[in-house]
Amino acid sequence: MQVKQKVYELYKGTVERVTAPRTVSAFLEKGVLSVPEFILAGDNLVAKCPTWSWEAGDPSKRKPYLPADKQFLVTRNVPCLRRAISVEEEYDAAGAEVVLDDDEDGEGWLATHGVQASKPEEEEDIPSMDTLDIGRSDGIKSIPSYFSGGKEEEEEEDIPDMDTYEDTGNNLAAAEPSYFVAEEPEDDNILHTRTYDVSITYDKYYQTPRVWLTGYDESRMPLKPELVFEDISQDHARKTVTIEDHPHLLAGKHASVHPCKHSAVMKKIIDVPMSGGVEPEVDKYLFIFLKFIATVIPTIEYDYTMDVDLGSTS
Repeated sequence: MQVKQKVYELYKGTVERVTAPRTVSAFLEKGVLSVPEFILAGDNLVAKCPTWSWEAGDPSKRKPYLPADKQFLVTRNVPCLRRAISVEEEYDAAGAEVVLDDDEDGEGWLATHGVQASKPEEEEDIPSMDTLDIGRSDGIKSIPSYFSGGKEEEEEEDIPDMDTYEDTGNNLAAAEPSYFVAEEPEDDNILHTRTYDVSITYDKYYQTPRVWLTGYDESRMPLKPELVFEDISQDHARKTVTIEDHPHLLAGKHASVHPCKHSAVMKKIIDVPMSGGVEPEVDKYLFIFLKFIATVIPTIEYDYTMDVDLGSTS
């Protein structure tokens, strides 16, 4: 498998070196992006979601067809509270797995973390009006005070008489006020989670964005690549997710969602509003794209929310 992947990477790299980057838009027709469209969509993502930013990357790996300061997008320290398989087990039990726009080749968009089936609520135990005995004429009984430790009658507080008070000469300032003493919080009260740096690059060969994952464990130590698969949807782990060198960074191996079917899936998603007369705008591409990627990494909680329409009515 490693030999096959290396041969593929060599072929892909050769094609990218001899092929000019896309400059003509085919967003609506093929679900792909030109380089200017990728930059436009990236600028919009950064503007709408400040947790994302442009990065220059390592100068030795700079792509000449991209601006020097806009080589790729990144959001850091993204929490991952649970393993993906635990979430999938819950939704499988609830029957909430949905395949969108499935075709004859079985290349539908698998939504693995949709809305769970609602559970029936337990009936609230409301007392019957017959048991309240509203008509009883008993007098109002005293209610024990919570200050009295459950006694029905409070004992009169023994307050010393000022006439019998003697000054003992003790220095009140010498007393140590315990309420000023700060205590270190217990470590058990701090939630330790896995975190990820999520980056988006432009794949010149497939002409689509590509997502890369750099994981850290609960102690902020780099996560081994094989452990990253625990946070990948099991329908995609080791199938569409590979471990490769990052195109703009030097250190370490990174998990990546392979882009071979990105354009086909994006085309299907784009066709949905198109069929209703709404033409998605290209600068919203990354919001749609990240919503799709969320089905692959359902527990990595990066920001892709937006409060604007995806497009305009044609």
